[in-house]
Amino acid sequence: MSIVIVTLSSFVCLKLSNILALFKKQREPSRLPSKTDAEFDRISNLPGHVIDQILSRLPIRDAVRSSVLSRKWRYKWATIPCLVFDNHCFNFSSQDQSFIKNKLVNIIDHVLLLHNGPIHKFKLSHRDLLGVTDIDRWILCISRSSIKEVVLEIWKGQRYKPPSCLFNCQNLVHLELFNCLLKPPLMFKGFKNLKSLDLQHITITQDVFEKLVSSCPSLERLTLMNFTGVTHLIIDAPNLQFFDIGGIFEDVSFLNTVHLSLVSIGLYVNIDNEENDARDNSSKLLRFFVNLPHIRRLEIQSYFLKYLAMGYVPSRLPNLCVDLNHLSIRIDFDDLEENTAALCLLRSCPNLQELEMLARPEEQSSMERSTNFWEDDHWSSLFAHLRLVKVSGISGVKSEMDFIKFLLSNSPVLELLTVKPASQEGEWELMKELLRFRRASIYAEVIYLDP
Repeated sequence: MSIVIVTLSSFVCLKLSNILALFKKQREPSRLPSKTDAEFDRISNLPGHVIDQILSRLPIRDAVRSSVLSRKWRYKWATIPCLVFDNHCFNFSSQDQSFIKNKLVNIIDHVLLLHNGPIHKFKLSHRDLLGVTDIDRWILCISRSSIKEVVLEIWKGQRYKPPSCLFNCQNLVHLELFNCLLKPPLMFKGFKNLKSLDLQHITITQDVFEKLVSSCPSLERLTLMNFTGVTHLIIDAPNLQFFDIGGIFEDVSFLNTVHLSLVSIGLYVNIDNEENDARDNSSKLLRFFVNLPHIRRLEIQSYFLKYLAMGYVPSRLPNLCVDLNHLSIRIDFDDLEENTAALCLLRSCPNLQELEMLARPEEQSSMERSTNFWEDDHWSSLFAHLRLVKVSGISGVKSEMDFIKFLLSNSPVLELLTVKPASQEGEWELMKELLRFRRASIYAEVIYLDP
């Protein structure tokens, strides 16, 4: 059925461009029905639910234009439950920002005024639209419907502060905000049905963030990128399964997150471990993993490994990550503390199947250090399940090559090692050295990718 619907959608879109030609033919003297007329009649006589499916797959501009197809199609668009206003809907030839803004406002006002029926999704993401007060009026309008999904992406201007009526939408399942200032009313009790929360380029206070997350008991997905106002992230979400964060913060901890299985976390600023160790000697590694018993996929980005290396680093975690099968780490291979933290993670993932190691080129030293960290005998057991490995951003220094050698010699079921250097400098020597390394797996294939 879905294939037929998509075909009909394309068919209708093509016919919209020929409507004027059809009207011209209707003015001609009566004649026998043509093939084009017959096709037009078939469009007119489509079942109502098929028309609804077609309109739901059209941009709002084309959905509105479909009113000219026939009397049956007239204002049928006014009942579609999903309203998306983005750059795909409008194409303005003028470069006058005032003209574009007024045109956008008039179009959205017109659509909301004529809309008749529930609105389940409202997306506003036009790159020429500022955080104007008109948005308050639109949010008030959709808050009176059984809105389930709201996406507000304000690409220009200052942070937009959503009105208090947004926080009255208790049927919300997905909320996505970009370039916004979040300040819910004091009486806000949370979103009881919210499953997905995506906050990017936002300003929010520490208390508001903690209350927002903890008061969404159904929350399963949380994305937080480039935020200000929060330094200590406390994630208290009993049903959370996916967590993706990137920004500048001092600390992160999980409470009541036993179902969390996919985590991607990046710290966008370098930190001084010696300064932090003087203030806090507790183990960041132990505290980070204590409430992640079922994690399956972990991505450690930017400088977050340096954060995990703060304080006491055990040889392995007391509770192994037995479900973790995919691990991605951005690392400075010349940093002893980061290597120690990475080794702890590798020892604590007995069922690891996929591993990605990304070197930070800006951290690499032109002078080779004397450390032989990965040459030492660290291993009491093998990577029994490791099949796929990717190492990227390396420059061929000894610490990097020692790690690759260590990996190849301790992975008996390895199938593929992909190496992608940071530059082409010395790539021939790097390739030759890789081929000389002993491999524990007779099936292991080494692929060298150009930078």
